[in-house]
Amino acid sequence: MIITGLAFSTPRKIAFSRLLTAAPALAASVWPVLPTVVLGAVCVAIMTGLSLVYPDLGTWFTVGAIAAVTVAAAYASRVRIQREQAYIQLRLVAEAAQKVLLRPLPRRVGCIEIESMYVAAAAQARIGGDFYEAVSTPYGVRLIIGDVRGKGLPAVGAAAAVVNCFREAAYDEPTLEGIVHRLDVSSTRHSCTLPTGELLEQFTTVALAEFPHQGGRIKLLNCGHPPPLLLRHGKLHVLNPTAASPMLNLAALIGTDYITDTIVCSSGDQLLFYTDGVIESRNGRGEFFPLQDWMRRQTTADPRELLDTLHRDLLQHSGGGLDDDVAALAVRLHDNSTEGMA
Repeated sequence: MIITGLAFSTPRKIAFSRLLTAAPALAASVWPVLPTVVLGAVCVAIMTGLSLVYPDLGTWFTVGAIAAVTVAAAYASRVRIQREQAYIQLRLVAEAAQKVLLRPLPRRVGCIEIESMYVAAAAQARIGGDFYEAVSTPYGVRLIIGDVRGKGLPAVGAAAAVVNCFREAAYDEPTLEGIVHRLDVSSTRHSCTLPTGELLEQFTTVALAEFPHQGGRIKLLNCGHPPPLLLRHGKLHVLNPTAASPMLNLAALIGTDYITDTIVCSSGDQLLFYTDGVIESRNGRGEFFPLQDWMRRQTTADPRELLDTLHRDLLQHSGGGLDDDVAALAVRLHDNSTEGMA
């Protein structure tokens, strides 16, 4: 309307009317096909009216340009809408895959209260190579957190293979060593479907934990994963393994000597399991996120609040952008545990 008013009210030599050719092109970026075509028709009608008022203005050339731009804009609008619909479908598929791979955990499982966090490095991403799961079994509550080397669909496939295997093995195997052995077999079988170059570079770090129903202790098996943190009465314990266990997909090269550690625990203890995306987050000076110092300063007893604070401080440390996916599990033990620590 502004261009039309200027075209009728300004001298002919200024020729504001020629700006009307841009209107359909701009409309195509946000409007559907039909409104774009209607706008182009309105612009043609305006130019036709100008030709009656200013017959020597040469408006028919502009009319032809508007018509050509309108046809192109309608096609561009149609292509844009198709791509948006395809992108929406991909997002829905990704969200469905996330619910299968990273399904929501119950807040209370047996003797523990647990909360989870997953943050993708890419804003448009939904899932990646980080994963976690927790299940209540006849042997106690068992959980896993892990990280597949690499990114993209191969990493997602490897993570799915490990998580699905864990969901079955956690109920069947009486020991954590038995579980991780089955995880290694499943991961190796999946890797055999990949090209040779990717097979040589694919491995997975995992940390498994078992919380027996009678409480009093925690069993941990760490296969090359960052060590969990235990916070008790304001004192931090880094739960490093007493001996290294091989990462998944590397047992054939370095053996299957899996070592399980037992930690005596008490009610109110808090544990943080995490992937390396947390400790490798850098600030503008290239400094890593000081997770252990951060954990010592935490006073909240609520797992959800702990993870929300971690998420906020990670984003603040990294300037709002993460270089890697981040997964974390916050666990609080309840009163069927006994006092003491090994």
